[in-house]
Amino acid sequence: MIHGAYGSSEENWFSWLRGELERNNYHVFVPNFPTPEGQNLENWMKVFAEYEYYFKEETVFIGHSLGAAFILSVLKKLEKPVKACFFASGFIDFLGNKDFDEINKSFVDKDFDWVRIKNNCQNFYVYHSDSDPYVPIKKAEELADRLGVEIKLVKGAGHFNSAAGYDKFELLLSDILEI
Repeated sequence: MIHGAYGSSEENWFSWLRGELERNNYHVFVPNFPTPEGQNLENWMKVFAEYEYYFKEETVFIGHSLGAAFILSVLKKLEKPVKACFFASGFIDFLGNKDFDEINKSFVDKDFDWVRIKNNCQNFYVYHSDSDPYVPIKKAEELADRLGVEIKLVKGAGHFNSAAGYDKFELLLSDILEI
C-alpha cells in the first residue's frame, strides 16, 4: 500500500485494510515515504527498492492519492506483470493546488508509458468520490481513461481519508479478495 503526499502508513484505512488482508493470508507492506520534506520520485523509489524482491505475478498494489502516480512509475520498470492495481483518489497530472503541485511535480510532470504500464498489470481499479476536496473528478476520469477502466464512484467519501470518515474501505477489500 502506498500513501500520498503528507501521508503515512498509519493513516486513514491503511491499518484496517492491512489487518484484514493479513487475516486472509496476504503478506502486506506499507512503507513510509518522505513527505513533505524530501518528497520526490527519486527518494520514494529508493525507499521502495527494499520491497522489489517480493514482487511476484500475484502482487497487488494499492495507491491512495499520489500513490497512484507513484505506482504507475513502478509499473513502468517491472520485468513481469503484477496481478492488480487499486487506486483511490488517484491522479496523473497537476491538481491546480500550488501546495500540492509543487511537491507532486516529479511524480506527474512527465510522460507515462501507458503501453508498458498496462502490459505490467493484469487488472486496474479506480475509485473516486463525488465529494473529493483535493482531486477533481476530471483527474480520476483521465486516469481511468488511460487505463481503459471505469471509475467506481463512491458517494460522499471525500478523499477516502479519516477526515471524511474513511477508517475502513469495505469496497476496496471486497474487490481485492474477489480477484
